[in-house]
Amino acid sequence: MYRHFIWYHTSRLKCRQKTAKIEIDTREPFDYDEPKERVEHMANVFDTAKYILEKLGPMSAMKLQKLCYYSQAWTLVWDGDPLFQEDFQAWANGPVCPELFHKTQGRYKVFVRDEDGGDGDLTEDQKEGIDVVLEHYGQRNAQYLSELTHMEAPWIKARGGIPMGSICHNIISKESMVEYYGSL
Repeated sequence: MYRHFIWYHTSRLKCRQKTAKIEIDTREPFDYDEPKERVEHMANVFDTAKYILEKLGPMSAMKLQKLCYYSQAWTLVWDGDPLFQEDFQAWANGPVCPELFHKTQGRYKVFVRDEDGGDGDLTEDQKEGIDVVLEHYGQRNAQYLSELTHMEAPWIKARGGIPMGSICHNIISKESMVEYYGSL
């Protein structure tokens, strides 16, 4: 295993240096149905939500959804692995993870005590990636983040022409997230 410095940046995020572990992967590109064999334990969406709430404090359920979505998207691009296996669907107000939605349903504001994510399930590299996402998106309000996702290809593609405001449960593929955010 080699330690290697890589630079990443996008038109939306600041340039930043990151340390990554480089290993050979013989899978086909964009095959995200199964975690890579080197992943012994994967965090879940609740671990990510809890970490975000610990960093930023209470927020609306909608904002939490969007920050988890962007954390997943950018982790896929930067690390080549999903942050968690749960999927997002192209709902009317932007990407929504149904498992997280059902946990926070009926609450306008979500607090860290509401999440029961595991302690230590996120690696330091994953936390660093989430921190970069929070630096860029964390101060935005839920409506801004929702409107931003409506202008981006993964949500648009998953909706497949379903009119704005209409119900949709189509999955936003991890492949479309890598393709779009990786091109920025």
